Amino acid sequence: MSSRPSTAAVPIPKARKPVGIALVDKPAGPSSFAIVAALRRRTGARTGHAGTLDPFATGLLILLSGAATRLAPCFVGLDKRYVTDVDLTATTSTGDPEGDVVERRPAPARSTVDSALEHLRGEIELPIPAASAVKVGGERAYKLARRGVDVEMPLRRSRVFALDVISYSGDATATSSVRLSLHVSSGTYVRSIAQALGGHCTALCRTAVGPFDVGEAVPVDDARLMPAGAALARLPEPALGRVEVGIRDAVLALEEQP
Repeated sequence: MSSRPSTAAVPIPKARKPVGIALVDKPAGPSSFAIVAALRRRTGARTGHAGTLDPFATGLLILLSGAATRLAPCFVGLDKRYVTDVDLTATTSTGDPEGDVVERRPAPARSTVDSALEHLRGEIELPIPAASAVKVGGERAYKLARRGVDVEMPLRRSRVFALDVISYSGDATATSSVRLSLHVSSGTYVRSIAQALGGHCTALCRTAVGPFDVGEAVPVDDARLMPAGAALARLPEPALGRVEVGIRDAVLALEEQP
């Protein structure tokens, strides 16, 4: 009798150890879930994240290993910093380079760009990108977008603490692109800001999440686990309060076990 390879799904590791936090510098290309899976294969422990990045995006991913996954709420709501390049001459279906071009337009005057940026600082409310993971009518928006379903995306309120121009491309009468530095609240879609400027993101790098900086991060294959206690010690009190003291203490106690 011939043997067939098993078609059963490989179980996802659920080990509670090793416990810790990994600061990973994500390259462009792989999905955040591929990066999570890469660390999980190395540790053999359950592994989660504190906020994904789109495949085209780069920069800081915070991954949680083992029992530290129970601490995810402490990290998810932290403010974030980004650097992005925005093409001001075209909009795409996704707000990034992975989508189809929806409209092309002449490069705007620099004064027009500066005026638009002024309206995107402070409390803002913008449509969530159609290529996001937000559910619309019970289904992920990006799945609807892939099927060509046109839906009205809900608005999301967020806060832009800082939005600064690093550089312009073009001249004062025709600005083809702009590089921006952003400091925003959790849940802010940089692609929505690019779309509000009449363009789309061509590059996006997350440079910081709360007190954690991309300068501390390394490729996932080189990542080492930061002790959960050391990571928690860097968080503000409101972030710590998102997880009950008893749960935090249980995670730290498990981490200290040999």
